[in-house]
Amino acid sequence: MLKLVSEMLCARGGQKLRPFLCAQVSGFHTSKPGLAPRSFFGVEDFVDDDNSRPYTYQKGKKSKNPNKHVSFKQRTVAYMEPFTLDVFISKRFVSASITHRVTCKQVAVAGTNSKDIKAVLKSRSDIPACLSVGQILSDRAREADVYTASYTPRDRDKFEGKIRAVVQSLIDNGIDIKVYLD
Repeated sequence: MLKLVSEMLCARGGQKLRPFLCAQVSGFHTSKPGLAPRSFFGVEDFVDDDNSRPYTYQKGKKSKNPNKHVSFKQRTVAYMEPFTLDVFISKRFVSASITHRVTCKQVAVAGTNSKDIKAVLKSRSDIPACLSVGQILSDRAREADVYTASYTPRDRDKFEGKIRAVVQSLIDNGIDIKVYLD
């Protein structure tokens, strides 16, 4: 069988053998086996809704209403306010970072898990720890020439207590924070 396949390949493509996947296709009543291109999965090619190439997806979601108007503010807010503040507080530590929205790069990072802060603090998750994280983050942000940022709390977070202490510490140390509450 393999000899027959290799002879047919040599006959079709000269003396060059080109490796490709092929499946033997033969009818019940024919004596010659034929070769057909075989799909990658062995059975069939799976095609998505638009009958385009298999397993290729568009980057963005398909809008339910393709004629929906996108406002100027929605299109430009990432460029007008390019830096966002992200605060994460767990039972054991506090961390905060300022991220550039367009490039998704972290410009400044501070947390109570880092070695320089860990040795100085008594507790890594209380209000004085939050204030020191805000102060260190503001120093690092000013070194990176970032003076404004926006902050939107997560759905589960309330803007009080430790989160408010981090944001207030940033404001007191010269970083202008716009807080968007729903």
